[in-house]
Amino acid sequence: MAQVTVTINGRDYQVACDDGQESHLQRLGQYVDKRAGELTAAVGTVDASRLLVMTSLLLADELSDLYAEMESLKADAGVAARMEADEILSESIENLALRIETIAESLEQS
Repeated sequence: MAQVTVTINGRDYQVACDDGQESHLQRLGQYVDKRAGELTAAVGTVDASRLLVMTSLLLADELSDLYAEMESLKADAGVAARMEADEILSESIENLALRIETIAESLEQS
């Protein structure tokens, strides 16, 4: 198991991770540090536990927005797929109706 040092708000934290995940964990730590820095710049210096809560809520809000967007995209894709299926079904019914008419006409002529 690998060890990575991440720096958040000027403090270093040793974090264990699976081998090969070190760079990913470093990127996550940098992102959290960036967001914590933005909060500190916006609200001023706060104690570490309060900053942790505020940063966590900010990240949870971002994640919530992304989940909502993902669900919306899934719904849009579902609507588009249903519309396409309806179009294909409509064309098939129309073609079938034409074939039935052709058969009916040929029977009338016989």
